Amino acid sequence: MNLPQKMSLPRLSMGSASLAFVLSALAPLAQAQSLVELYDMARAFDASYQSAALLYEANLARADQAWAGILPTAGLSAGASRVSIESTAAPAGSITGFNTQNATLSASQPVYRPGNWATYEQGFKQVDLARAQLEAAAQDLIVRTSQAYFDVLAAQDTLAFVRAQKEAVNEQLAFAKRNFEVGTSTITDTREAQARFDLVTAQEIAADNDLRVRQIALDQLVGIKDSQPRPLAVPVALPPVMPAEVDTWVRQADLVNPAIRQARSNADIAELEIKKAEAGHKPTVDATASYNVTKNPSASALAGISSRVNTGSVGLVLNVPLFAGFSTQNRIRETLALRDKALSDLEGSRRAVSQSVRTAYLGVQSGQGQVRALEAAELSSQSALDANRLGYQVGVRINIDVLNAQSQLFQTKRDLAQARYNVLLGGLRLRQASGTLTPENLQQVNGLLAR
Repeated sequence: MNLPQKMSLPRLSMGSASLAFVLSALAPLAQAQSLVELYDMARAFDASYQSAALLYEANLARADQAWAGILPTAGLSAGASRVSIESTAAPAGSITGFNTQNATLSASQPVYRPGNWATYEQGFKQVDLARAQLEAAAQDLIVRTSQAYFDVLAAQDTLAFVRAQKEAVNEQLAFAKRNFEVGTSTITDTREAQARFDLVTAQEIAADNDLRVRQIALDQLVGIKDSQPRPLAVPVALPPVMPAEVDTWVRQADLVNPAIRQARSNADIAELEIKKAEAGHKPTVDATASYNVTKNPSASALAGISSRVNTGSVGLVLNVPLFAGFSTQNRIRETLALRDKALSDLEGSRRAVSQSVRTAYLGVQSGQGQVRALEAAELSSQSALDANRLGYQVGVRINIDVLNAQSQLFQTKRDLAQARYNVLLGGLRLRQASGTLTPENLQQVNGLLAR
C-alpha cells in the first residue's frame, strides 16, 4: 500500500522586506509622522516643558530685579490739609482756619552699597542658572519623545512578530492535522502544535494591549490622537559613536552639562551671598535730592495773605551700622556653610555626570555589539528553521523541533529590532548625559526612518 507523500512545508522567511510590509500595515506611512515632527508637536504641547519654559521667564524677571539695588529711585508725594484754629485769646476777626497744599519730589542714588552690588552680580548667575534649567528640560523632552516613539515601534514589532508566528504555527497545526489524518504522524504532533498556537494567541492579546498603552502614552505627549511613528528604513545602518573616546565625552560634560552648570551657578550665587552678609558690617552712602513745594492758597495764621514756599535740597547720607544683636555674624556663618554645601553639591554633580556619561557610552558600545550578534543570530535561526523543516519532512525531526525553531527565529527578530532602538536611544542619552543634546541631533535619527 502506497502512503501519500508528506506535503512540503511552506518556507518561513520573514526578512526585512516582509517586516517592513507588516509594519506598514500597522502604521500607514502616508499618514505617519517622523520623529522630528512629533518632537515639534510635543514641544508645543507637553505640560512639563511648558512649565519649565514659563519658569525660565519668571527666573529672568527675578534676575532683572537685581538691577534695582544699583539704579536710582525717585518718588513723588502730594497732600492737602485743612487747619482749624480755636483760641480764646484770638482777637475778633482773626483767621480761624486755612488750607495747606504740598508736593515733594525726591530721588536717591546708591553710592556705596556693597550688598546691592553683590545682589546685582547674583542676577547674572541666576540668568545662567535659569538657562541651564531650561536646557535640561528641553533635552529631557527630546529623550522622552524619542523613548515614547521607539516604545510604539517596539510594540508594533512585537505584535507583528507574534502575528506572523501565530500564522506560521497555524500552518504547522494544519499540517500536523493532515498528517495525522493520513497516518503519517502521531496525535502528539497535533497537540504540540495546538498548545503552541494557544500560547501564541495569548501572547498576541498581551502584545496588542501593550501597543495600545504605548500609543496612548505617545498621544498624550504630542497632543494628537492616533499618532503613527514612521518605522526604521531597511536595511538599517546605525551611526557610530563619535567621538570614539569616552574621556572626550566626559570633558564635554564637565563644561556644558546643564546639571553641572546649575551646580556651578549655585556655588557662585552662594559665594556672592557671603559678600552680601559681610556687607552688614560696612557703612552705606547714598546721594539724595528733593524738591518741596508748600502752598497756602488762603490766609494763614501768621499772615493775612496766601503764601508759597519752595524748598530744594541735595546731600549725601551716611549710615554706619554699630550693633545688630550678632545677626550679621551669624548670617556670615550661615552663608559660609551654604557655600561649602554648594561646592560639595558641585563635586557630587560632576561625579554623577561622569558616571552617567561612561555608563551611557558603554551602553551604546555594548548595544552596537549586540545588534551585530543578533543580526548573525537571525541568519543562523533562519537556517536552523529551514533545516528543521527539511528534517521533519524526511522524518529525522519532530514537530516540536520545528515549532521551537520558529519561536527562536521570531524571538531573535524581535530582540534585534529592540536592540536597534536601544542603540539609537542610547546615543541620544549619551548626548544628554554630556549636555550636548539638541533638536538637530534628532535629524540624524530621522534620516534612518522610512519615507
